[in-house]
Amino acid sequence: MTTLFLSESGFSNTIAKLFILLVLSAGFAHAEKSTVETSAGTLMVVTSYPEEMTSAFRRAFQKQYPDVQVNIVKKKTGAALKYIQSISARNTVDLLWVSSPDAFELLKSKQLLAKYEPVAFGIPDYLGSYPLNDPEGFYTGFAGSGYGMMYNTRYLKSKHLPAPKSWSDLSAGTYSGHIGMSTPSRSGTTHLIIESILQDSGWDKGWGTIKGIAGNLKKVTKKSYDVPVGVRDGEFGVGLVVDYYGLSAKARNYPVDFTYPEMTAILPASVGVIKNAPNQQAAQAFIEFLLSSKSQTMLLHKDVRRLPIRPEVYRSAPANYPNPHKDKALSETLELDVLQSKQRYNLVNSLFDVMVTYNFDELTSAISAVHRAEALIKGDSSAFLKRKIGRAKELISFVPIDEARSKNADFSGLFTKKRKKKTDKVSGRQKNIEDEWDELTKASYKRAKKIADEVYNALHSGV
Repeated sequence: MTTLFLSESGFSNTIAKLFILLVLSAGFAHAEKSTVETSAGTLMVVTSYPEEMTSAFRRAFQKQYPDVQVNIVKKKTGAALKYIQSISARNTVDLLWVSSPDAFELLKSKQLLAKYEPVAFGIPDYLGSYPLNDPEGFYTGFAGSGYGMMYNTRYLKSKHLPAPKSWSDLSAGTYSGHIGMSTPSRSGTTHLIIESILQDSGWDKGWGTIKGIAGNLKKVTKKSYDVPVGVRDGEFGVGLVVDYYGLSAKARNYPVDFTYPEMTAILPASVGVIKNAPNQQAAQAFIEFLLSSKSQTMLLHKDVRRLPIRPEVYRSAPANYPNPHKDKALSETLELDVLQSKQRYNLVNSLFDVMVTYNFDELTSAISAVHRAEALIKGDSSAFLKRKIGRAKELISFVPIDEARSKNADFSGLFTKKRKKKTDKVSGRQKNIEDEWDELTKASYKRAKKIADEVYNALHSGV
């Protein structure tokens, strides 16, 4: 049996930490090797992280605790949540290990997480402007996740495209057909990007930016991982991704780079113990292990490239490595309202799918028509035609509900089923509302394209 010192659930955190400090000062232990008994056996971890990352941490943990066999179950965030909820009556999972704070908030609201407050020293309370840990103790941040744009430098050079600096840059006609993006209903990363744009820009302007980007997509990918792979391999010029995909690909000498937009969210990637975990002690030991300096340094590896939460670890980081503890652009990021994001999670995903995924051809056709007309507009062009193009843009940006309704818990609570494809069936009020949205969206795109084509024809003919 392998041992580690951990505070017991009813033991004061302050007393526990003072005890450990006394032990350290007496030279009997090191802080990162302090505390709980770990039960020999299996530790079941459900995660959305790539195998390059999880296998390294699994091997390191098992080397330190050879009596524990770590089993990694790889699932997308949404599938992981569904799986944990489906087996809650006879739970077999010990830990959830994902980036999305929404995921942990959802499980917490359903009372499917167990409290655990780590005893590790030297951990800050905030990462940038965001609290590192759940204030109620149900999940723990172990690394940072930033969101932005990964781009293929070779691709952009060959197409004479500038490197993007903001989300709104990607709505310009120059990027038409050069962008890759997944859907928020299939990707927790994409959902956080969508929600951060909405919260930073506001509901109407935010959806306008999102639709502008979506109208320039080469395609909507089925998996979030397909986006960085597509950028890395030159299928896309730019992709909307979580930072470690871009940073790790660059470190492995792919012709790529990554940039954070002017306003983004830096959020803690977290880990949480599942309620009634079969091996709770090993789960707690794994959390302490992730917070150790050794594990935090592993986050810098070229195959991982996450943002450590321990400030001192950045002394070992490569040159120009992003540091949310010091870099002003990362320390003054958007304070994402995770509770709001959780409350309207399914609603926002449904809206995106209706307005983008399931009407992709109509959207791209309308936006292409606008770009085509705008390319002919000059300073001396008719004010009337300019106003018409403005009207076409308004129609494309149209959202069938306002922000107040999106924040209404009763209304957002109507959206209970996630569709993986357009042909998946929904029922009841959700179906009626989505059908109405679909009809309004199609009509808006059709009208926008008609107006843009009229402007183009007028300018092209010299009228």
